[in-house]
Formats: sequence, structure tokens, C-alpha cells
Amino acid sequence: MNIFYNQKSVGDVLLVQVTTDRPKETEITSVNDITLIKDASSKEVAAFNVFNASKYVEINGNGQVETTEEIVGKLNEALKTNGVDLELDVDLSPKFVVGFVIEKDKHPNADKLSVCTVDVGNEKLQIVCGAPNVDKGQKVVVAKVGAVMPSGMIIRDAELRGIASSGMICSAKELNLPDAPTEKGILVLPEDSRIGEPFSI
Repeated sequence: MNIFYNQKSVGDVLLVQVTTDRPKETEITSVNDITLIKDASSKEVAAFNVFNASKYVEINGNGQVETTEEIVGKLNEALKTNGVDLELDVDLSPKFVVGFVIEKDKHPNADKLSVCTVDVGNEKLQIVCGAPNVDKGQKVVVAKVGAVMPSGMIIRDAELRGIASSGMICSAKELNLPDAPTEKGILVLPEDSRIGEPFSI
């Protein structure tokens, strides 16, 4: 789940993205201060907006709002108060973590892409990577599905040239780190970095 707030541009409205999947067609319904955006075919809630947001949640600043247990609780209260039959069950695990490249294979359909198996601590992910310097045995920064990059891009499950990819191995530039090199290439972390640990950006 991703939460955004920009009072200056949008007003006192909390934008809540429940899933990273994009519905082909949407159905929009409003109940008091809540507007639900549903997948028209499955009727599942893809996102919702909370109007008069400051009445329900205290928010400082603009942009992405950190998803915490406290804010999820307040959103569930807001949904209940407005008579919306929806309870949020949110994965609060970190979305930027230290990963370890276990395997790197050539992409069967693209010369400049590699198919990597990456250990992120609690699971192993298959990630298609186009960086020229990615290699087996590296510790890297992985943006998991659901992560929001500094550019605003949301990481989704994808298929690149016919191969499934779940997450992204990041460069310093993509992470908007200071003094990031201009040349292409992922950020390789020190050997003592701990697999699965959160990476702060």
C-alpha cells in the first residue's frame, strides 16, 4: 500500500493506493468522505481517496506518507466511520532491502539483460536487470514490489522480453543518493552489508 498527500496541489485529500495492479477499467463510488476506485470486473478496491483527511489523520509535509501501523489503524477507523465495508491488511515490511545476487544468467531474448536470482532474506526473487556491472556474489539494493522510487515510479511485478521480474536492483542515481555516478550501473554494497536488512534512502 502507498499513501500520498499534497495539500497545496490537491487539497486536504489523502490518496491511498491499495494495490500495485492497474485495473483496465475502473468503477468509482463515493461514501461520505471516502471515494473508492475499484476494478470494474473483479470489484476489488485498487485505491481510495480520503477527503477532509486532516479530520482523520495528522500529516506533516507533502509527498509520500510513510505507511505505519498507526496510520493504517487510523485509515481503518476512517473507513468504518464513513460506513465503508473495507478493512486494510497491510504488509509493513521494508520495500528497500539489501539483497544478495545468488545467480546471474543471460536473458534468452535480450543481449543486454540479465536474469538474476536475488536473496532478500525472507525470500528469493527473480529480477531482470539491464545494468552492465551486475554480477553473481554482489550485495545490492533491491526495491521490492510496492516500493516507490524517488522519481515517483512504483515497482510492480513485470515481464521483460518474456521473462518475469519481481523487483528492481537499484543504482545510486535511481535511489537519488548524493554524488551518484553518472555512468550506468547498479550500486554494489560493502561485503559486511546484511542480507534482508532495510536500506534507507
